[in-house]
Amino acid sequence: MNLSLSEAQVRTLCGKSGVSISAMEPLPQGGCHLVCTTGAGAEEIRLELKKYLITTPVKRFAFYRA
Repeated sequence: MNLSLSEAQVRTLCGKSGVSISAMEPLPQGGCHLVCTTGAGAEEIRLELKKYLITTPVKRFAFYRA
C-alpha cells in the first residue's frame, strides 16, 4: 500500500500495532510504499492509517534496494 507518511512514521506505527513489515521503500513524490508480512497485518494497518492511504496512481523508483 502507498502511504503519505515517512518510513520512520510507518515503522513506528507498525511496531505499536505489532504488524511486521516485509518491505518498504520511499516514493519519489514523498511518502512510502509498504508491504506487510501478512494479509491480516496489512488489513489492520490499512484500517488504522486509512486517512494516509494514497489512492491515486503513484510512480515508484525503477529499482530500489535498501
